[in-house]
Amino acid sequence: MFVRLTYLNFLPGKLEEAKRIYNNDLVPIVKQQKGNLDCKMLEPTDTSDDYISMTVWDSKEDADAYHASGVYKQLVDRVRHTYSKDPVLKVYSTQSIMEHA
Repeated sequence: MFVRLTYLNFLPGKLEEAKRIYNNDLVPIVKQQKGNLDCKMLEPTDTSDDYISMTVWDSKEDADAYHASGVYKQLVDRVRHTYSKDPVLKVYSTQSIMEHA
């Protein structure tokens, strides 16, 4: 499995709008993508930390195809007006961890 984490920080007063767009518009689109296993927003317990959009993918190929398709960029841009800084994407593999367990 592959996990894509997008670190987000929102402008004052824009958080609820961002959450609404994320849950109502973005999540259903991501969940329709080939190989997507999960999509959710992680809310920090420390308000100074970033929110994290987490998507889980069946394979690296599926995660890469999602990114290459341009859908990720379209979705990030859909809520860009709510960001206080540019989002940061990080990608992780769980395969190597599982193989050594």
